[in-house]
Order: sequence, then C-alpha cells, then structure tokens
Amino acid sequence: MNIGTLLPRHARYRGDHPALAVGESRLSYRQLNAEVNRLANALLMAGLSKGDKVSTVLNNCLELVLMYWAAAKTGIVIVPNSTMLQAEGLKSLLNDSDTVCVIADAAFASILMEIRPSLSAIADERFILVGTSQVPHGFITYDDLVAAATDAEPPDAELIGDDLYNIMYSSGTTGLPKGIVHTHQVRGNYCTQFSAAWRMTPESVVLHAGSIVFNGSMLDFMPWMFVGCSYILHQAFDAARVMDEIANSRVTHIIMVPAQISALLNHPDFDPTRMQSLEMIQNVGAPLLLEYKHKLNEVLPGRFYELYGLTEGFMTVLDKHDALRKVGSVGCPIPFYEMKIVDEAGNQLPDGEVGEICGRGPMMMPGYYKRPDLTAQAIRDGWLFTGDMGRVDEEGYLFLVDRKKDMIISGGVNVYPKDIEEVIIQHSAVAEVAVFGVEDAKWGEIPIAAITLHNDGSIGGKGEFITWVNGRVGAKFQRIHDVVVYDHFPRNVAGKTLKREMRDSYSA
Repeated sequence: MNIGTLLPRHARYRGDHPALAVGESRLSYRQLNAEVNRLANALLMAGLSKGDKVSTVLNNCLELVLMYWAAAKTGIVIVPNSTMLQAEGLKSLLNDSDTVCVIADAAFASILMEIRPSLSAIADERFILVGTSQVPHGFITYDDLVAAATDAEPPDAELIGDDLYNIMYSSGTTGLPKGIVHTHQVRGNYCTQFSAAWRMTPESVVLHAGSIVFNGSMLDFMPWMFVGCSYILHQAFDAARVMDEIANSRVTHIIMVPAQISALLNHPDFDPTRMQSLEMIQNVGAPLLLEYKHKLNEVLPGRFYELYGLTEGFMTVLDKHDALRKVGSVGCPIPFYEMKIVDEAGNQLPDGEVGEICGRGPMMMPGYYKRPDLTAQAIRDGWLFTGDMGRVDEEGYLFLVDRKKDMIISGGVNVYPKDIEEVIIQHSAVAEVAVFGVEDAKWGEIPIAAITLHNDGSIGGKGEFITWVNGRVGAKFQRIHDVVVYDHFPRNVAGKTLKREMRDSYSA
C-alpha cells in the first residue's frame, strides 16, 4: 500500500475537480499534483532520498500540504513540528528525529540560527524558509528551492506498506514528547477506515480549521485524498469564519476539538440554520462534555460523531446514529479492531467495571522512533495499553472515565476529574472547565477546578462557587478545594488543554 499513488490517480482521471483551498490558493487535482511534483523533484535534486527525515515548522499553509504529499511520493519521511515550540524543544526534536532538512516559516529564522550549531545533520541550503525573499547565509527560500524543478512525476520510489511515512511527536500533554512512527500501510488504513466511518464521497466538502501537524487532522486529511473530494484548510481557527465557510461553501464534514466546538456553540452569532449542509460534526482530542453534546444533538441533530483514539493507533467511534442512544459513550472499536478493559495485573475485567483501555488493530504504530524500551511498555503481547481508564456497557460501547495520569487519588479513593467537570460545566457562567489534582498533606491529593467564563459570566466569590459545586457532586471525595479562573486555558498546537501546565503553575 502506497499512499503516494492517490494524488496522481485523481489528477489523471478527474483532474479538474476542486482539490484544495488554502489562503489565496485554489487548486484542482491536476494543479495540486503538479505543485507536489515540483516540491518532490526539488527535494530529490537537493540530494534527499527515500528514508531521509524532513521536518516542517509551519502553520497551516499550502507548502505544508504539499510536503505531506511530496513525502508520500518520494519515500522521504515527514516530521511535522508545532510552531509553538521554543528553541530548546525544537532542537531536541530535530536531533531526535535525525532530521536532515527543515522547512520552516520565515518567523523561525532567528530560532533556527540560534540552534543551528547543534544541528550537525542539517547541511547548508537545507534550511528552507517559507514566506520570505530574504534569508540568512546557508538558508534558501522555498521559491528558490522549487524554481528549477519540473512538475513531472518523480521517479518511482518503490514504496511498500511497511515503509515509513511520518514521525508524529506526541503532544506532550502528559510528559516528554515521543516520536510515533506511521507507515504507508497505517496511513492507507486511515484512508479507507475513516472515509467509510464518516460516509465521505467524492462530492464531500471538508473544512479543517485546526492545525494539521497533529494526528487528529489525519482523520479527514487522509480520507480527503482517498475519495478525491474538496478540502478547505483555514490557516487558524476562528469561530465566525468557520460558520461563514460552512454556509458559503456548503461544507459537509468538519472535525474539531472540544474547545473549538464550545467556541462555536457559545459564539453570539451561532445560527444552526446556516449549517444545514453539515453531514458530520466530529469531536476529537478529548471527550466533549455532555452539556455541549446535548446542545449539538438538539440544534444540529443526526450529525455528531465522537472519536476516541491515540496517535499510537487505537480508536473507537461513536456513530451519528448512536449519538442519542449512547450519550456519554465514545463508541465502539472500528472494524478489524479489538478492545478489552484490564486491571492493574492485566486481567480482563467484566462489563461495567473501570480499568485500563487496551486495543489492537491494523492502524497501530510499529513503535516509538528509536525507543524500543518505551514501545515495549506501550505494546504488550500485541495489545496497546492506552493509559486511559474506561468501562464498557453490556453492548460493548466504551465510556471513557479519564486519563490514568489525570486520575486523582484522594484519601485512597480514585477520583476521576471528568465526573466533576460534568457537574461544573452546568453552571451558567462557566464556558470551559478542567479539574486536576494537587498534593495535600492530609488526603494525598485534592481536586482543584480551573474554569473560563462566558463573556458576561460571573461566579460571585470563590466560596460561593465552591459551595455550588460541592453541593452537586455525587460524593464527598469529589468536592473541589479551590477554583482558578483563567482568561484562556493553556493549550498545545492541537488545541488540547494542558492540565499538567495548570497543575505545575497552581499555588493556593
């Protein structure tokens, strides 16, 4: 299986079909294929070859899309990096991934100059800057890179399913990032499995407004290219622009993280009558709180999907036809996947009991890059141990309880932040909530609530709010001990809330 064959197929058989809209660019499949070929040939002319690692440090832009598909054709391995990285973090990931070439936004020129002495594997002229005509010594512009390259198909890289396609670094929400390897076979399964799950066709119109450097973006990015539909990429998420795009472009499919869904639903101009073209509104990245699920199912019925999954390669999907029947569930394993819930000793638990979620199937990573030790911890006897806690009902549907690492142990009792968050979000002033544990001399750990407020929201005094929450939680050990009001939650590039950062910065 070679995903590099998909684009030239569309270019040949339906070349005039709208393929991509990003920024000012509007490309048909024939035009997109030509631009991808130009980049692929330019990289080969620069001396790169199959298996070489090329890192990107780009916001959503045409060049990033082109690099994904140039990698698919040449066997070059793409390593997409977050533009939120600072100098030390970027240096670490470029070295860890054995990067030999970097394509970065011009805004990163000074950072790359700073860390360049520590990047011995990257030669001069392999620091490529996008969005500028002026570059430091040893750098070149993207335009200069591709200027002399042909748009003919690059030489056949003789790719097979086991060949590496990308290294995705984990978001680092629970610790140091790890390089997660995906092959052409894995990404080919993304193409087929998720285009079927989302009911995508060549006539679909996909809108993606989140960053495409995180793995959740591949849930529509790969199916887009497989079915050959139209893909609209926004350079950054803006709720008002998303609503306008859905109405004006008749968007059928959109994937968002919980913070983006809540921003949409809480926007003063939210109007579901302008969003009737949607066939899918999918939540990914973290469970969507029930308050927002109920609202979506009420105002835009028959469209909500939820995916629970890990970049490492286990997924469940809550289908739109189960969204009301199984409210609170994150669905069931997709085809060819198995799932089990296990205790601390690895023994399978019966339905209804909470334990660690384990799964196996064809989209599992072959491993963490250069870390067989971490791979052995994560994959045991062919099963991926997710580090997440959940239970299944009598029909086998998964209910996510919380991340194992987010679980609070208070007075010897397991406290799941999500249970408390579901209560707090019901307060009329609260827009977002995140509950985390901090150390306590008496109880071991105690729950702390972090919240953001609606524009006109007020919780009164801290004591009043804490009393409101603690009068509604289901058990004494779920009572919060403090509340912190944020203007904006800290997030990674994927839009995920960084509870670890909140916990580390908390002071009573």
